[in-house]
Amino acid sequence: MTTTQTHTLAVPGVDLVYDVRGPLPPSDGRPALLMIGQPMAAEGFEALAAYFTDRTVVTYDPRGLGRSVRKDGRSDHTPQQQAADLHLLIESLGTGPVEVFASSGGAVTALELVATYPGDVVTLVAHEPPINAVLPDASAAERARAGFHEAYQAKGNGAGMAAFIVMTSWQGEFTDAYFDQPAPDPAMFGMPADDDGTRDDPLLSKNSWAITDYRPDADVLTAAPTRIVIAVGEESAGTYTARTALGTAALLGQEATVFPSHHGGFLGGQFGYAGKPEEFAARLREVLDAG
Repeated sequence: MTTTQTHTLAVPGVDLVYDVRGPLPPSDGRPALLMIGQPMAAEGFEALAAYFTDRTVVTYDPRGLGRSVRKDGRSDHTPQQQAADLHLLIESLGTGPVEVFASSGGAVTALELVATYPGDVVTLVAHEPPINAVLPDASAAERARAGFHEAYQAKGNGAGMAAFIVMTSWQGEFTDAYFDQPAPDPAMFGMPADDDGTRDDPLLSKNSWAITDYRPDADVLTAAPTRIVIAVGEESAGTYTARTALGTAALLGQEATVFPSHHGGFLGGQFGYAGKPEEFAARLREVLDAG
């Protein structure tokens, strides 16, 4: 059984909490494998990490999420700040460049990490990065994002999450048919309509808009020594994050690599997602080994 050791790294404005499964430096000669998300914290990678007991796996709670308590007085989550945090975390490991599996907003952070600190990452597998700029209907995607935010502001978490689920499960471009729909009932998704009064959810507030507003620099990324693999779930076809994955891959002159399941395919049932973590892990291992 792999022992997990929890550490805290003091960086400007936050105490970053991270977990290390396995020895440092890694005993197998492979780079450490960093698994990151946004707004997902380390706990979201427990099921996936369990299939990599032969590797040293590092997970962390991004600035202001989970156990990583902010001290900078801010609430926004930007790829630039998170990439700077990750650079310091990778540096603190003291084992050289790492391999990275990055999910959702974490994939956006990881692209910025490669762009700004190209020597930090050997291989990046960026799974379904939500980047509006790569879509042909980018302005409509921004309008759809504003829609679930407005629902959240008006009626709270249940209404906001229901609108978010409708947006992220919509097939194809955001057309008039999308915007003409009635507001979804949270009960349709098994969520209460009660409003607890909070408006600081990192997914539903504007705190993470810098992530979906991110504009990757194709020239910088393709010039980096890092091997970048853009991944898309086979069950995600046609949805928002599948389309952004395909768009990002095209921007970098590649085809997206297909993984099992959907946007949360590596999850073991957390957060309401029933993924296929064993199949997902096998595919991730195959992709990493190919490098």
